[in-house]
Amino acid sequence: MEREHLIAEVKREYERLASDESQQHFWQTTDRIAPDAYYENVLGMVIDEIGDGTFDSFRSGLEVVEAVANDKARCLSQWDERRLQH
Repeated sequence: MEREHLIAEVKREYERLASDESQQHFWQTTDRIAPDAYYENVLGMVIDEIGDGTFDSFRSGLEVVEAVANDKARCLSQWDERRLQH
């Protein structure tokens, strides 16, 4: 899949997640970062990884988002959960 198209799909998926009204679980599991800020940070990392070719074999933005949700440390070379809590 073309990287620019994949980035556009990933952006739509993270926008949907950030605006989802069922984010109550998010506030229950994190106490230092709002959902929209969290997803914005993760999106930036995902875009960098797409640019580096990490997700070239993926068929859709949803597939990328699901892979990242399942294993951020494996998918995102920049991942550091502590960084998101400041």
